[in-house]
Formats: sequence, structure tokens, C-alpha cells
Amino acid sequence: MKYFVIGIADAPHPFLPSEVLQVIARGRVFSGGKRHHELVGSLLPEGAQWIDITVPLDAVFAQYRQHDEVVVFASGDPLFYGFANTIVTRQPDAQVVLYPWFNSLQTLAHRLVLPYHDMRIVSLTGRPWPELDRALIERATKIGVLTDRIHTPAAIARRMLDYGYSDYTMHVGEHLGNIECERVSTLSLPEAAESKFDYPNCLIVTGHDSRPRHFGIPEREFALLDGREKMITKAPIRLLSLQALRLQCRHVLWDIGFCTGSVSIEARLQFPHVQVIAFEIRRECEALMAMNSRRHGTPGIDVHMGDFLQCDLSALPRPDAVFIGGHGGKLKEIMARVLTVLSHDGCMVMNSVTAPRVTTDSHQLWNDACAELGLTQEQPLRIVVNDNHPIEILTCRR
Repeated sequence: MKYFVIGIADAPHPFLPSEVLQVIARGRVFSGGKRHHELVGSLLPEGAQWIDITVPLDAVFAQYRQHDEVVVFASGDPLFYGFANTIVTRQPDAQVVLYPWFNSLQTLAHRLVLPYHDMRIVSLTGRPWPELDRALIERATKIGVLTDRIHTPAAIARRMLDYGYSDYTMHVGEHLGNIECERVSTLSLPEAAESKFDYPNCLIVTGHDSRPRHFGIPEREFALLDGREKMITKAPIRLLSLQALRLQCRHVLWDIGFCTGSVSIEARLQFPHVQVIAFEIRRECEALMAMNSRRHGTPGIDVHMGDFLQCDLSALPRPDAVFIGGHGGKLKEIMARVLTVLSHDGCMVMNSVTAPRVTTDSHQLWNDACAELGLTQEQPLRIVVNDNHPIEILTCRR
């Protein structure tokens, strides 16, 4: 089967080269969205059949398979988050001939006379926030964003401001390619957050985050639980714990007993590709996590309040790294529950304090749980920070 995929602009009379016009003249079966049909309907030969691209796509491809050739119209560059990708995925053996046009972000960059070879591309069209969050945390200075009716320019501006990414300028393109209603605006984020924009649109944000980026956030820069510094994992311990979790090659971290959120936040800053899910039983810690994650620019931490042993885990992504920051005397039960979802190559890490007046030896609880659950321990790492009690970083795996 053969597909001719033609990218077009959102213009009343799209420009098409002679080669493309010949493909259309020879065609018999055509397809695209309703808007595409409005734009090219006058160019189709007499008796042409049109197949609307609507969901579910299974029905659309079932119609395609009744023909040897189909001419498909798509917006911009059909390989740029476009329909050509869908064809290749669903029918890898099909022959695809492409006639691309500029994608929307290229067009916006052209209108701005803005070089875009170094632009970070993020699609929020039917997708959640993580890729934009990652681009911000990684301090991309030029980010092109494909929007939808939920992830609007105003919603994106508000999210950036919420997490302290205020040193950016937003450029918004509306109805790009349509000379009758195209509009390009350059605004500050506060201006964009209060504005309304016609859809379809896309945007480019340019700027930088001027906050210092720590490798190990100082404890004084966190809001603390009841002002108690001893309730936060110290920066050197935090970094060594993340090293023990081997987050550079992990995908999902669960932080059980997050308290101030220091481990989750440090993990997001140092390893923004990792999805972080944090659990805490103390309700007052929810506000601390919100405050600290905004203070340090770490959107995207998925927070769950309540007893971990009672939480519904069925809809959560399986972890391949788990940090146990608190256990309330139920360490074995927590580790046993983690094992029901931990990936086959996953690991668990906990910090154990050695102090004269500690009545429960958490290291012994850890040893007993590992033995009972058949877990393999790695050599503990013992460290002392200033005049604090020694800490042992404990790691186990299946």
C-alpha cells in the first residue's frame, strides 16, 4: 500500500508546488481532518472519495486498507508529531511519500526571525506536563511548545510562575499560516498568564532561570517541619542516597515518608528524567512539599498523602528505585508491600541513624526485614556530617 502525505499550512488557499498538484490530480482516495477538507476541497478531482480522520483510528485505517493508494493531507510537517508517524507505526510495510510544509514552531520562529537550531521541543498536545517540567529544570533557554485547549499559553505561563521560572519571555503564534487571522504576540509571563489566545496556537519561551543551582541544596533553604533541622536529610547524605539509588539509569522513584520533600526535590533537580512519586502520612507535610518544590523549581512531583500501607497503588507506575525516609515502626510491612510492585532490577535505600538514646535500632529492623523477605544487601556506607550522629546508608535489591 502507498501513501502520499502532503503537509499544508492553515491558509484559505495553501501554496502547493506543481509536483504535489500532479499527485492530487491523479489521486482517487483522499483523507485528512475536516479543516483540511475545507482548505483543499476545491483542488480534488471530480468523483474523489474523502475519508475523514477521526477517532477511533482503527476505523480510519480499516477504510484505508480497502485501497492501494491514499493521499493524506496533514498540518505542517507530517513527521513532526504528525500523522505520518501514525501511518509508519500502524503500517510499517507501507510505502510513504512525504511532501512536508513548515511545522508551526518553525513558522513562529520565522515570524520572529529567531534562530531555532538550538530550540528544545516539547509537545503538550494531549500530553501531561513532564517534558516541559524537565526542560525547565534542565534550564533550557529556548523552548518551543505545542499546546492544546487545556495546556494553553496562559496555563503554561501560570505554571512557570508558580515554580519560580519568571525570567522568561513568551512568544505566542495564533492561526499561523492563515493570513486572515494570524497573530504573533510577545509578552512577559505575568501578561501571558492573564491573556486569552485563539486556538490553534503554539509558543516559544526564551530566557533563563537566574536562581543558583545547587548540587546538594543547603538545609537552610528548605521550609522545615516545626522548624526542626534534624527532620531533614542533610545535603551530603541526600546526595549519597541518590547515588545509592543509581537514579542516572532509573525511571520511577518512590519516596516513602517524604517529610519536607528534600529527597524528592533533590532527585528532581539532579535527575529530571526520573518520575518522582512521594508518600507521607503527616498532613502538615503536604504544604511543606508544595512550598519547597516551588521554592526550588521542581514541578511534577506526584504527592500522595496518607498511610503508605493503605494507599491505592494500582494506578501508579512501578518503581525501579525506592527511598524509605520514614517507616513508623512498620519497616518490614512497607518493604513487603514495595516488593509487590518493585521492578525486577529495582532497589530500596534507607538511612539509619546511630544515636545513644534511640530505642529502636532501624538498622536491625532493616537486617531482619531483608533476611525475611529474601533481599540481597549491599555494603552499608557509614558517614558522619559535622557533629551529627553517624548515618548508615543501607541498600538492598531482589
